[in-house]
Amino acid sequence: MKLRTLLTAAAAAMMLTAAPASAQQLSIATGGTGGTYYPYGGGLAELITKYVDGSSAVAEVTGASVENMGLISRGDSDIAIGLADTVYAGFTGTGKFEGRTLDNVRALASIYPNAVQIVTMADSGINGLADLKGKRVSVGAPGSGTEVSAQTLLNANGITYDDIEEQRLNFNETADALRDGDIDAGFWSVGPPTSSILNLATTRDIKLIALTDDEILAALDAEPTFAPYALRTGIYEGVTAPVNTISTPNVLFVNEEMDEELAYQITKTLFEKVEELIAIHPAANDTTVDFALNSTPIPMHPGALRYYEETGMPIPPKLMP
Repeated sequence: MKLRTLLTAAAAAMMLTAAPASAQQLSIATGGTGGTYYPYGGGLAELITKYVDGSSAVAEVTGASVENMGLISRGDSDIAIGLADTVYAGFTGTGKFEGRTLDNVRALASIYPNAVQIVTMADSGINGLADLKGKRVSVGAPGSGTEVSAQTLLNANGITYDDIEEQRLNFNETADALRDGDIDAGFWSVGPPTSSILNLATTRDIKLIALTDDEILAALDAEPTFAPYALRTGIYEGVTAPVNTISTPNVLFVNEEMDEELAYQITKTLFEKVEELIAIHPAANDTTVDFALNSTPIPMHPGALRYYEETGMPIPPKLMP
């Protein structure tokens, strides 16, 4: 019995010695749990763990776009999602990043557009952007892409923080504050539909504020990465007609030091297994090679470019490193 025990122990030791090294753990910086970044990032983490050999991944809750740029630039996260305007500003050292250029980030893809959604209660008396003056308004979490987009849109149309009582709340906090009457309106810049607004609309009568053509043009002049977008009828309970607004692409990005083969495999998996992402969140319906190549504002990682070259699609010069 003693000899048998020793042989068993020896066999176990040999098995441990021969076992492959554990998969590398990748972190995906997303946003708050009430937006689209977190479920989308969680879905991507599942795909990486399932299909990218030698890798596993997990989605992390963060303050979203601005914070995510710093996380990737410093190497504190491996993959991140961020709004195109924020990613471009960080890469070029402009806007909120003036004097701090994070030009060591590289894109894998643009994955879907974020729509600016301005939500208020149906009986608030707020019917347009100008009506926000003098009101309590959540402009998004501190350092988030939502706040960047909200401030750009407001400033482009002659409204500053001096004109409103701004509050910096994340998506769930904004929904709760609207429900409880603690604020009058809130901004979301997120892929529609989003869970926090869906949940709010089931308990309160909400209204989405539409932008006029002139307000949209003013926003486009102020931020070239904006694009017109119409929120569809029925997207949330109580929305009975299309709502004109603006949108910004969301960029999946990494540090330039990421291994080329790993970047290639992640990009390939993203597009070739996209149906599995769509089943997790409908925003992934916009995750296409065409959208990625036409909406990405910064150069691509060489590994991602290798995948796009294989598709045969023309690659815009601005995406080359």
